[in-house]
Amino acid sequence: MPDWIAAILLGIVEGITEFLPISSTGHLLLVQQWVPRQSDLFNIVIQASAVIAILPLFPERLNQFLHRWREPATRDYLAKLIAAFVITGVGGLGLDRLGFALPEKTLPIALALLIGGILFLAIERHLQGHRGTEQITWTIAWAVGAGQLLAAVFPGASRSGTTILLTLLLGLSRPAATEFSFLVGIPTMLAASALKIFEALGGVDDGATGEDWGVLLIGCVASAIVSFVAVRWLLRYVQTHTFVAFGWYRIALASVILALLAWQGELAPEEVPAPPAIPELNAAE
Repeated sequence: MPDWIAAILLGIVEGITEFLPISSTGHLLLVQQWVPRQSDLFNIVIQASAVIAILPLFPERLNQFLHRWREPATRDYLAKLIAAFVITGVGGLGLDRLGFALPEKTLPIALALLIGGILFLAIERHLQGHRGTEQITWTIAWAVGAGQLLAAVFPGASRSGTTILLTLLLGLSRPAATEFSFLVGIPTMLAASALKIFEALGGVDDGATGEDWGVLLIGCVASAIVSFVAVRWLLRYVQTHTFVAFGWYRIALASVILALLAWQGELAPEEVPAPPAIPELNAAE
């Protein structure tokens, strides 16, 4: 497969799944079974493109932050956004200092998808008939920061999925939960992307060596366009729908991944080595 076609496919997958609560990691993992694997720099740059593309979808919030930042309500909302971002950033740096690395196995991703899907169904059933509040509390801000860390530790959980679940449990309405989750995710993912790009281009990482910038640009354009369309659709969808469909989708995707693992024999239990033989005691001793 030509690299430019792989870039388009990966850009489309990234654009659709980055903000929808269905795990971009799980989808990219599946797609990369059939398309040429790209560099870490490629993956992080198309993610940044997907994030930047959705900024125009929040004109009222952007106008509020730029022109009405002196208002108490605006400052309160901004303070909670910043608090959630700082919790994620400080926690992420702590994990990095401790040498935390993402698991490279597929099974944990499938399990995280499955558990998240079940939780969406259970929580939506629990919230049936409840409209939820539009007020972002400090508890919600802290929960969103912690939720982003949880998603970073368990790939497949989905950053947006985890934070939306937590905010729904804390009584936030679906539209408000979706918006706050996305607004916190924008600076979080842009900061992570900027760090990775700086490391690659600054020579800290060898990821930029031999990078095909034309292919990278194609992936960025695909990711940005699709991300804009997907998020615009989701912001409208949650006005009148629940997250039940996403719960079932996650369960179905997890089932596909688990079936592939079983077919490849990766779910078979590992042989447990026999314990070392214990020498018999000499009767004379």
